[in-house]
Amino acid sequence: MSEEAQQSVFQIQRVYLKDLSLEQPNSPAVFLEQELPSVEVSVSVNNDNIAEGIYETSVTVTVTSKIKDKVAFLVEGTQSGIFEVRNIPLEQLDPLLGIGCPTIVYPYLRANIADTITRAGFAPIHLAEINFEVYYQDRLRAIAEEQQKQQGATH
Repeated sequence: MSEEAQQSVFQIQRVYLKDLSLEQPNSPAVFLEQELPSVEVSVSVNNDNIAEGIYETSVTVTVTSKIKDKVAFLVEGTQSGIFEVRNIPLEQLDPLLGIGCPTIVYPYLRANIADTITRAGFAPIHLAEINFEVYYQDRLRAIAEEQQKQQGATH
């Protein structure tokens, strides 16, 4: 094979906002509340092989803010990226898709979420940085534990 055919390729093809929703089920009443809201944040990462050597990585964040027992707002956004990944050793592919790609996509999502919350009339919420390597390792550990539980249940 030629040297060029073996060369590793990792390129960002596109980063885009795939989905964004905002709900304010108790507005305008929540704007009159004096109590500070509680905030819950959940994050998920998904990868899809959409063509040979082309992958889509999506990071989804859901932010739920409550005042007492009332939802002030719920924002959910999915930021995605299309990446060309070729001639990467198989043992490096999953970490690249699970760590490298979300690390590129997430800052765009953080900005979009913060902007949406501010435009909705609420005080800005700036999401924390995420160490996607730790997130990836935690996910692998959870999968391994689940597999052990299933094996234990079948024996």
